[in-house]
Amino acid sequence: PPLPVVTGFLGRTADGRITTLGRGGSDYSAAILGAALGAEEIQIWTDTSGMLSADPRIVPEARPVAHLSFAEASELAYFGAKVLHPKTLLPAMEGAIPVRILNTARPEDLGSLITPAAQPADSSWRVKSIACKKDVTAVTIVSTRMLLAHGFLARVFEVFGRHHIVVDLVTTSEVSISVTVDDPSRLEEAIADLEGIGEVESRHGLAVVAVVGEGAPSHLGLAGHVFTLLGGVAIGVEMISQGASRVNLSFVVRGEDADRAVRLLHRGLGLDMERTAAVTGRAEGS
Repeated sequence: PPLPVVTGFLGRTADGRITTLGRGGSDYSAAILGAALGAEEIQIWTDTSGMLSADPRIVPEARPVAHLSFAEASELAYFGAKVLHPKTLLPAMEGAIPVRILNTARPEDLGSLITPAAQPADSSWRVKSIACKKDVTAVTIVSTRMLLAHGFLARVFEVFGRHHIVVDLVTTSEVSISVTVDDPSRLEEAIADLEGIGEVESRHGLAVVAVVGEGAPSHLGLAGHVFTLLGGVAIGVEMISQGASRVNLSFVVRGEDADRAVRLLHRGLGLDMERTAAVTGRAEGS
């Protein structure tokens, strides 16, 4: 039968104009078509042999991760893994269709297989990858009025929403809330509004480091090990957040410490060790 070849990266606006989909648009197109056709597997052919255990620009010895869950891959994509745009996984997730990432230049490599949940064979728990997002700004609002008050957090997030500022990590205490944002361009006006709620401090040039693996936040001893490693080389932690997705332990460090932290954790958590596990069972004809 004829094999259709469809151009990706293009779409149509609500008023009918042809436009581009932006970064990752071709992969997103493939995922949409795969979901619409009820494919057994969606393959993304790119220039790397799958999702890696760290950014290879920071950790040259980073290795492909053989298998990830949708949740793990989404976290890595969100926190900066360039091989896959976060939106690419959405159509596949809705249809529970496995996604395989393969290397065009090295088609013999097994790549990474992304499925709805961890494989049953993954009996030994481990961290899958260390991700890093740089050039982050942290904003802290301190107010004694927050103590035992109703609606305080809603007021804070209403300000961010009104100024179209996307918030990443969130930590709270009895009298303060800290958040991180990627784009500080609208922050000045937002801070002026937040000062009507409490004292505001902003810190620029930070980085978010995420330790990604199903159940990472609750895995016994992981957090203690991570922060012991960092403390041993005098890397200070500005914020700590355990994601609601339960697949990553995230924290904020100074930007100048980010690469060192990623390399240290990649080695200290055993991600630089040779992985013998292989992913098999590619779809027929792949």
